[in-house]
Parts: sequence; structure tokens; C-alpha cells
Amino acid sequence: MDSLKTGTGTILTFGELLLRICPDPKGQWLNDNALPFYVGGAELNVATALALWDLPSKYFTALPDNGLSQQILNYLQNKNIDVSPVLHYGERMGLYFLTSGQDLKHNALVYDRANSSFSQLKPGMINWDEVLKGVTWLHFSAICPAISQDVADVCLEMLQAASAKGTTISIDLNYRAKLWQYGKQPMDIIPQLLPYCDLVMGNVWAAETMLGIPVMPDIHESGLKSLYQKAALHTSEEVIKQYPKCKAVANTFRFDSHDTINYYTTLYTGDDFITSEEYIATKIVDKVGSGDCFMAGLIYGFYQQWDAKEIVNFATAAAFKKLFVKGDATNLTVDEIKKTVHNE
Repeated sequence: MDSLKTGTGTILTFGELLLRICPDPKGQWLNDNALPFYVGGAELNVATALALWDLPSKYFTALPDNGLSQQILNYLQNKNIDVSPVLHYGERMGLYFLTSGQDLKHNALVYDRANSSFSQLKPGMINWDEVLKGVTWLHFSAICPAISQDVADVCLEMLQAASAKGTTISIDLNYRAKLWQYGKQPMDIIPQLLPYCDLVMGNVWAAETMLGIPVMPDIHESGLKSLYQKAALHTSEEVIKQYPKCKAVANTFRFDSHDTINYYTTLYTGDDFITSEEYIATKIVDKVGSGDCFMAGLIYGFYQQWDAKEIVNFATAAAFKKLFVKGDATNLTVDEIKKTVHNE
């Protein structure tokens, strides 16, 4: 199988910038008149990690043209993220509220992103030749086409433009059930985008929901790691079989039980199927952004042309260590992450 052609150019991430606002579970924020917040969004979290790790990182989103947006863009520029492509359009940026200590799978999540600048993007608005200039890798997630049919059409337009330039393309199969509210299901949209993607990251359940690749029905009953690995291999093989441009598929497994979290991942390249080191934690700081950090680790490893084992172990260590970092994106350097790999 052909390996991923990464080039040496810029990595562009495309997605909605969001402010995450974090009320505490007991409502003390009402007495304190204070709400912690973080600047994030799945694709921005990837861009932040790559910039921290000294790769050329560019970010494209849409924001209103106001002072708050400019403050945030200055903040991102100070993190060495190139925000020159950002489109100033519309009247508001997206928000979401997530109770502290919870993750995106719980009812503690409330979106406030209707009519945001990003959600109002339409085909024909963006000069992709300009945005993609110097870009050799493009990353986006399945959150984008979940927003609206127009944004899904913009994603397709972007992928066609990038593919015509020979750009390597990656997708994170993030599934956010609360976002798919415009009359379409993931299976109606995502299979139209996968033919353009070289690297697919997600988990076996997301692949079932978004691509229709079934998971063994009794997989959870056994709880055996070997069966999860078998499911990951089956899903990976099916993705590459159905979407021949795809050259690598990564799957994550994170199991929360009582006070313990088990985390490991797999990477399939056609030639290799590798399971990462398994990590166990009894106490974590922030669940948000761990998968984004894994995605960034994959991109970093492929960009550096590491072998598959080195890539998956680095990406997994980066994702696991993110669980102990407050905020949406990692603040750990490549060397700090590598030490985690060596210590396991």
C-alpha cells in the first residue's frame, strides 16, 4: 500500500472556533459571579498542538468582525498559529456549556452555536486556491458537516479543491448526536466525504454510525481486549476497502469504569496493524480534547515520517497525558510526551 504523502508544507485545520464555558456541578458559579472558559473547538485543538510541536500550523474558521474576535485571533497568533485565512463574516461565534468534570457524552452539554458565523458558511464564499496555498495537509472533523447542509456542502467543496492539489487529507469521525438536527443523518453525508480522505481516525462505534460498518453485537459483553482489537482491524480493513484513497485508519478505546480509565488505540496501515501501549488512570483533570490530541499526534508522526509503531505510541501517549491538562488543548512538548512513552 502507498504510504501517506505528507510533504513539507503547512498543515491547515478547518472547523468552528468555540468558547467552552464550564459551570460547576453545584452552581457555585452563581455566587462567585465567575464562569471558567476555554478557547477551543476540535480542529483548533489539533492546530494548537501542532504549533506547540513546531510544525507549520494554519487555522481556518469564520468569526464576526469585532474586538472579541480580534483578541482571540491575537491569542492564537501568540501560539504560533497562522490565522491569516480566517474569514470575517456574520455576527456571532459559537459557544457551548459543559459542566466541569463531565465529557461530551453526558447531558451536561448545552450548545449555543445556532446562527454562528461558521454555521452560515455557504459554497462559493471561500477562495480555496488562496486558503490552500502552501498547504500539504488538510484536517477537518465530522463535527463540521453535522452543523448544516450548507456547511456539509462547503466541506465537500473544500475536499474537492484540496484533492485536486494533491493535498493529504485527514478526518476525525467525531460523532455529536445533538448537532445532527437539519434532517440528515451521518450516513447521508459522511460517506460522500470519505473518498477524499487519506487518514481516518475515530472508533468502531463512530464508523458504524457514520459509515455503516457494523460492530460485533456482543463485543461489550465479553470486555476482552482481543475482541476490541479484532473489531478495530475489521473496521479498518472495511474503511480502506470501501474508500481506496485511505491509507491509514486509527481507532481509540477509552473505557470509564467507576474511578478508573483505561485507554489504548490501534493503527492500521494496510501493511501493519498495531495496538498501542495501554494506559490506566484513577484520576483525571479534563476529558475534553484528548481525542483531538491523539489526532494531532498522528499527524505529527506521519509528517515526521515515523514508522507506524512510533506514530501510534506517541499519539496515544499525547492523548492520555491530555487527560491531566486543564483546557481544550495540550500544553505538553514533544519531549515530554516521548518520556511518557519510554516510561511505560
